[in-house]
Amino acid sequence: MRDITEYLRETVERGGSDLHLSAWAPACVRVNGTLHALEDEALDPDTVRNLILDSLSEAQRSALEEDLELDFALQVEGVGRFRGNAHIARGNLEAAFRFITSEIPELESLGHHSVIHQFCQLRSGLVLVTGITGSGKSTTLAAMVKRISETRSGVIVSLEDPIEYVFQHSSCLIKQREVGGDTRSFPKALRQSLRQDPDVIVVSELRDLDTIRIALTAAETGHLVLATLHTPDAPQTIDRLVDVFPADQQPQIITQLASAVEGIVCQRLIPRADGQGRALASEVLVAGHAIRNCIRERKLEQIVGLMEIGHREGNRTIDHSIAGLLETGVITREEALFHCRERKTFEVQPKEPKKQKSIWT
Repeated sequence: MRDITEYLRETVERGGSDLHLSAWAPACVRVNGTLHALEDEALDPDTVRNLILDSLSEAQRSALEEDLELDFALQVEGVGRFRGNAHIARGNLEAAFRFITSEIPELESLGHHSVIHQFCQLRSGLVLVTGITGSGKSTTLAAMVKRISETRSGVIVSLEDPIEYVFQHSSCLIKQREVGGDTRSFPKALRQSLRQDPDVIVVSELRDLDTIRIALTAAETGHLVLATLHTPDAPQTIDRLVDVFPADQQPQIITQLASAVEGIVCQRLIPRADGQGRALASEVLVAGHAIRNCIRERKLEQIVGLMEIGHREGNRTIDHSIAGLLETGVITREEALFHCRERKTFEVQPKEPKKQKSIWT
């Protein structure tokens, strides 16, 4: 019988991003967004359970038994680093493993708009990187942290669950703290980080009311806060942050958010027309005076229009980004129609494409 290391090694060899182990199904790997079976034979529940438990420490097994689910990091010698999630489905233990490359990419190689570099130069405020699972949020966040650490002197406190990319101290001192191993929770770690002389605070995900509240306070009081959120576009990101709070607290949170937010980057990875990997499309909100007023008055329906006319400040809608990929022939019109906000923009035949490369695989 194959062990977990063999499955993880084959995932990397095939260029996969994720390995899925499920009961009564073959082991599957996701390559460029598409699932492929690694073998014909389905795995029975006991085999899947043993494979997963072999990847966990005794403490992690106890935590899984108590909570019925577990986020964890796994370093496999000679293979690489993985972020794992173990969980119960219909009474059976199952898991997903995300491969984390050892090299943190440069921002320039990811295909982001140049305004992202400007976000890295900020000294305070809130910058959010959002998107669905598997859209490259962690990679973008890591690239931003790397850029900051190489271009200024200070202290970066990173709160993660689990730790994915491992940073080396550079011009900045980088403290990576893992929830569960180094701290009990995001809110507690975030409160404590304010006493650790931070210049930059990184939160791998804004998951709950307390974490969002403290992050906003930190951004208001002179810290640069970088965080991720599972939202598809800029208006929904703002709406999500506010709706987490009870109605009587929302006016205060709206005021704080309008003051603290500096930028939102919402990204998607779209299959390339040539079948060679995926291309990055991103929506970028730069919080100028007009956009802050929209947030303060909660007129979120006006934000997209303001972004469309505010391109000189660095704003870019997802449709603008997708249109650029379509014009250069990087993606197909079918993919553009699937991922865009306004279909009518893409229901005409595109111009003759120009050739352009992408590094996302």
